Amino acid sequence: MLRAVLVTPLSGSLGGYGQAGADALALWVSWHNDRFRPQIEMTVFDAHPDPVAALNCSIRVEPDLLFGPYGSGPTAAIARATSRLVWNHGGASVPAEGNLVTILAPADTYFHGAIQAVRKADAEVRTLCVLSSETGFSAGVAQGAVHEATRLGLRAIAGRLPDDAYPAEMLLVSGRFRDEVNAARRLLPGSWRAAGFVGAGVEEVLAELGRGREGLLGPAQWLAEVAPRPDDGPAAAEFVTAYRRRTGSEPPYPAAQAFAAGVIATRCLREAGTADDDALMAAACDVEVTTMFARFRLDPRTRRQVGHEVLTVQWQDGLRRVIWPPERAQAPLRYPLA
Repeated sequence: MLRAVLVTPLSGSLGGYGQAGADALALWVSWHNDRFRPQIEMTVFDAHPDPVAALNCSIRVEPDLLFGPYGSGPTAAIARATSRLVWNHGGASVPAEGNLVTILAPADTYFHGAIQAVRKADAEVRTLCVLSSETGFSAGVAQGAVHEATRLGLRAIAGRLPDDAYPAEMLLVSGRFRDEVNAARRLLPGSWRAAGFVGAGVEEVLAELGRGREGLLGPAQWLAEVAPRPDDGPAAAEFVTAYRRRTGSEPPYPAAQAFAAGVIATRCLREAGTADDDALMAAACDVEVTTMFARFRLDPRTRRQVGHEVLTVQWQDGLRRVIWPPERAQAPLRYPLA
């Protein structure tokens, strides 16, 4: 019997996202135990309000597999507090340190697709305003946007929420979700030719804007309807059905990320033939696999996730539609912003 632990917020502001991951990993345990040996049992620890205290409790279980939390702040705290290998499915802005195997695309790539899509639609676009808050995740998203804009020949002006908006042709906002809602109310529609918000990539975050979401761009780690065909683990439709049966709701992206982390962890277990952390890390750096969440591949030198590309969605007629990358697009970009 292998012991797995998940340390994630089950309460507090991130509790809903953490619970989604816990439900998904419970489904992964069932899926695995129906097909493979050895069997796995999992214990979940609430990382709110103190992720390190929860980690210390989890270590007493002597786990073979340690799954980290939803949220870049809690993930960073746990990565610093242990030398154990952490399967990171919820901390997009946490650097690929020595003890992290990161499943999801890095935060600094979140707005790359939006910038590339707008640049392709309008080669005359020259200026970009990027607003962020003081969190590490927000800063990582903003820094990545500035870097990509500069690479494509745009002039990017960085500012802080809530007040540092500058005249530009394109607006990108990365902050706490409530701050993003307030920024959208204050800055839209404005004279922007395109506008993107991290929260626009999530179904519920900007819902109170109603039709004010129309045309907004946002990053999405996963959408079931455009999920890739897996070569390990179940197809997206099977996962969605199982999650719906367990919870009565549709799986959000944190659930897909967590389930994929389980599939990849056990793939590495099979490749390594042991639950030793060093052997699992070596297997993770060597494995290239596609789950129903995304392609998984680590840069063997930096251990940065390079297999998964974030989707860029645009709100069109009340729905999120993938507009980038082109090979996975459900609809063309609507431009300029109405």
